[in-house]
Amino acid sequence: MHRGKIHGNAVSPGLALGPVQVVFTGPADVPTWSVAREDVPFEISRLASALNTAATRLEERQRVVASSAGAKDAEIFAVHRMILKDPRAMSEVERAITEQRINAEAAVKLLIDRFEETLGNLEGNSVRDYAADVSDPWRYVLNVLLERDREEVQQADEQVVLAAAELTPAAVTFLERERLLAVVAETGGRFSHGAVLARSLGLPCVVGLPNLLARLEQGMTVAVDGDHGVVQLAPSEQQVTEFLERKRSIEGRRERLRTDAARPSLTPDGRALRVYVNVESVRDLDTFQLAHIDGIGLLRTEFLYLERSEFPSEEEQYRLYRRVLERMGGSPTTMRLLDIGGDKPLPYFQTPAETNPALGWRGIRVTLRWRDLLRVQLRALLRASPAGDLRILMPMISSLEEVREVHRLFDEIRKQLGEQGYACAEDVPVGAMIEVPSALLEIERIIQEVDFVSVGTNDLVQYLLAVDRDNAWVSSLYDPHHPAVVRALDQIGRVANAAGKACSVCGEIAGDPAMALLLLGLGYDSVSVAPQFVPEIKYAVRSTAHSEARSLAEEVLAQETAAGVREIMERVDRRLLAP
Repeated sequence: MHRGKIHGNAVSPGLALGPVQVVFTGPADVPTWSVAREDVPFEISRLASALNTAATRLEERQRVVASSAGAKDAEIFAVHRMILKDPRAMSEVERAITEQRINAEAAVKLLIDRFEETLGNLEGNSVRDYAADVSDPWRYVLNVLLERDREEVQQADEQVVLAAAELTPAAVTFLERERLLAVVAETGGRFSHGAVLARSLGLPCVVGLPNLLARLEQGMTVAVDGDHGVVQLAPSEQQVTEFLERKRSIEGRRERLRTDAARPSLTPDGRALRVYVNVESVRDLDTFQLAHIDGIGLLRTEFLYLERSEFPSEEEQYRLYRRVLERMGGSPTTMRLLDIGGDKPLPYFQTPAETNPALGWRGIRVTLRWRDLLRVQLRALLRASPAGDLRILMPMISSLEEVREVHRLFDEIRKQLGEQGYACAEDVPVGAMIEVPSALLEIERIIQEVDFVSVGTNDLVQYLLAVDRDNAWVSSLYDPHHPAVVRALDQIGRVANAAGKACSVCGEIAGDPAMALLLLGLGYDSVSVAPQFVPEIKYAVRSTAHSEARSLAEEVLAQETAAGVREIMERVDRRLLAP
């Protein structure tokens, strides 16, 4: 059994201890883990069972093809079944399981790779086609094993630490939140979409763990330190005791902060920083107490679309938006217009294949092209508006023309609803997300035509620095502490303050207490964060005079490097964590 610590990158804070579950989350993702000597016979029996199932499926497919296309076309499936009976191949896989002590999936993948490498390098298309014919039946076996893995894991009820090759949204949501203790992965960026999701769900998470999966055994106990980016494999009894003591101490502090979370987010010298929450889905409405927050700063309405098999009707949207507004009891509730495309495709809405989706057809660009989507959503939102304090946020704004076009449609639909006898709230503020460099450069004009702005730092940082946050090769360059990012935030804050317009940050950085204080010093009047970060942010504000926050902003703006900014932020973090 492998023991010892693996050091990686801290992605989401928190400590967790429990059994590990290695999973695959994509078609090309085959998990590899170590198998205890006594479990080798079980792995070989799994292999034999998968072979039988694959042979049965091939036989069924042969019958279907024979009846629809003829016996000749169906012969290939008989050949595939014969290939699976080859004792040499079976022995090779069993030997890999026994000698290398790896799981059946990994052993089958080694066989497929050998077939393709050996035969695929030979000349001639017919030989390469033969390589595919030889390896395809074993792909059936591999798929059976992977399907059973997924089914067994998802049907169990044990809480686990989930381990994956890469930190993706699919990995983070592989199991219900209640079953997840933490997530660890070999690769992934600190600000990738998977990382953002892990933080939103309050899951301790560590990535950048070299050779992690090969060192794990299913069910092995692991201790995950999401604060420092460390994973302890098979900790000793003493290490478990020390880890649990640390965990109790940290959770005790967090509980004390939660008790004070209803207190106003007000600095000792009287400056307020409103703390809103980000809402990913309707289920999130049960994850916070109204008394602890100032409202919803970002409700991602796309969840209503992503969790369905077809577009929701106007009536369905209206009922859901009204339900949210009623739940919020008159607190400000900012709903972002549909933001799909890029990494958020709808399974029932065909979008063009794009080389670089992050710079492609997404956000307001989609709904301004497909006006019916925007019209239906605006009608539903305006009809629901009397139920609470609704604000509407436009995503992915890159030009003044887009702002004006949404306003034109908004006014047209409001008038239409009035003529049809629907009541709408008298005042529904409309704001713009500032997440594209062109919007940043046009901020002085855009601010004149919106009621508020909200900075989406997740995208703004990647666009400013030309770094794809989901690309492992460059994700280390994605750095919210970069002086260019700080100066961009300063510019937005100054322009909004001069125009007397509200300005907020709803991106990931707002959940960091030190960064929240920086934003306060830069003139922002609110932040919107995942619910679990609310107590920490409010404590930081109550512990810091506004004059200190202003001095912090001045000091940070004077820095020439990201390292200089980071050093200052770490100093603030240490002060906030001091007993």
